[in-house]
Amino acid sequence: MALSTHTTSTGYLLPSIHSAPPFFTQQPNPTTLSIATEQWIRLILGYARHRKLFFLRVEDAETPGNDWDEVLRNERINRKLLPTYLSYILDTMVKKNLAAYEPPKQTRAVLLHWRLPEEWAEALHEWATSTGQLNSILTFYDITDPPLESSLTGIPIPLLRKAIAILAKTNRAQIITIADGEGVRFFTGNK
Repeated sequence: MALSTHTTSTGYLLPSIHSAPPFFTQQPNPTTLSIATEQWIRLILGYARHRKLFFLRVEDAETPGNDWDEVLRNERINRKLLPTYLSYILDTMVKKNLAAYEPPKQTRAVLLHWRLPEEWAEALHEWATSTGQLNSILTFYDITDPPLESSLTGIPIPLLRKAIAILAKTNRAQIITIADGEGVRFFTGNK
């Protein structure tokens, strides 16, 4: 069977390697494993960005019908990624700072960094500047669920906190305690 690309029902173009049965198996040869794992990482991050997915769990490889089905399974060749291999891939992603265990202190679910926290920090500051939010106090909800959808809509709070912390180091943001939790104030600052 020739390897071929495939477009998923959500419009994502899967690479031809996705149609190779060995791709779904954790390879015993370290070099082959390293190459396949890098391809899985690129695939996972690309798909997450395409679908705006922030979390991936080991259980997603076990449970059909979830947001990750069309990547973690290939019904055309009757293959699926095994949870043990997905766990290995997630661990590799965490070690490369392409994901973080969320919640911390467990190893079955990650928050994906299809944009690095530093990139989210820049996007957050650009959004605050372009929408006239400098020097005003915003709740986290104001940012994650704004009246007009933005690139920050739906960003998970742990990732938002990381981005704000990065901005705080350059005096471009400050976390503020407010009546119903936490908020943030953005400043012009310098990078």
